[in-house]
Amino acid sequence: MKTLRVVLGCLFVAALSAAAQADDFLDQVDEALTFSAFQDNVRARFSGLLDLEEYHFQQPAPGLIRTTSDNLFNPRLTLFLDAQLGPNVFFFLQSRVDRGFDPSDKGAQVRLDEYAMRVTPWEDGRFTFQAGKFSSVVGNWVARHLSWENPFINAPLPYENVTPLEDIVAPSYYGSLTGQLRDPKYQYLPVIWGPVYATGVSVAGRIGQFDYAAEVKNAALSSRPESWDATRIGFDHPTLSTRIGFRPSEMWNFGISASDGAYFRPEAQATLPVGRDIGDYHQRVLGQDISFAWHHVQVWAECYEARFEVPLIGDADTFVYYVEAKYKFTPQLFGAVRWNQQFFADVPNGYGGNMPWGHDLWRTDIAAGYRFTAHTQLKIQYSLEHEKNGPRDLGHTFAAQFTVRF
Repeated sequence: MKTLRVVLGCLFVAALSAAAQADDFLDQVDEALTFSAFQDNVRARFSGLLDLEEYHFQQPAPGLIRTTSDNLFNPRLTLFLDAQLGPNVFFFLQSRVDRGFDPSDKGAQVRLDEYAMRVTPWEDGRFTFQAGKFSSVVGNWVARHLSWENPFINAPLPYENVTPLEDIVAPSYYGSLTGQLRDPKYQYLPVIWGPVYATGVSVAGRIGQFDYAAEVKNAALSSRPESWDATRIGFDHPTLSTRIGFRPSEMWNFGISASDGAYFRPEAQATLPVGRDIGDYHQRVLGQDISFAWHHVQVWAECYEARFEVPLIGDADTFVYYVEAKYKFTPQLFGAVRWNQQFFADVPNGYGGNMPWGHDLWRTDIAAGYRFTAHTQLKIQYSLEHEKNGPRDLGHTFAAQFTVRF
């Protein structure tokens, strides 16, 4: 806790003293990283985010954080390339230098998280085709998951809370889903793994008050980052996901999402029952989302009903949701609060009875953010979590994040 206070103080003082000078410099960087040629028919822009994060929590680490320490410093550099060829063809790329896709104490690594081509034949946006490696069309959080748009430091519960289900080994006996999670916790699956930068194709568009999007990807919504590259996991067992949205006005946006696909990795084949295949076991997800914006207030909510088909056990169902709200006190200062909750259905426990296959839990997140300039932002956050029959009654997490956008 002392480390977090020191880091917070240093970040705040440094940000105040350097913000004005840095802002002019970053404006110049923006201009230098924008290119055009052939009478503006070819355009490209480089941009990026530098995130410096500090976490303090009780073990075991919450969510998808990987460390055995109570404190974690997690720097991350994200670089973007957006290019346009004529009025209808677009390319985008996202690469990252960090300590792992999710916060960890591992060594530095470089990854190419997104790369895709998008074709929009008509200017009214009725139809768009996209191919490559890109984020999922499901729900409404993915569209604002990057640090500059997300009012919180972490993701909502559906995107980071792991269940007792693994993707590299199938359960070996009845009741194997109903015990405590073993280390490393990172080997288990959430309902949706972050933005799910899996590989595939998608179509999307807007017709009147309705939005639509559909994608075919190489991996399920719960798949880990190591599964998202087509060179790691091919298209033998594709996943289909879709979302239909309705915008009755500028304030409201409603959506329904659905997804269906196999969730086991190829390594799990040897652990499946004789005569069964990876394609016999699917993850099916049905989601609903809503967003609202009025003056200084923004509200988002999502709920997901997920079913995993599990060898020996049958259907393992879970329901997870969150509601979050953001309020802008001034053009620079904002606050946010989020309530998350997850429930697990009963499955056979191996002794003739039934019990939940996971631990029901709730979590509340409270965050505050301040934008010093158009390029710099500081967020602090406190999270309180309770897991039924978990390793502790209440879990506390303190976090701070300083972001530089260029």
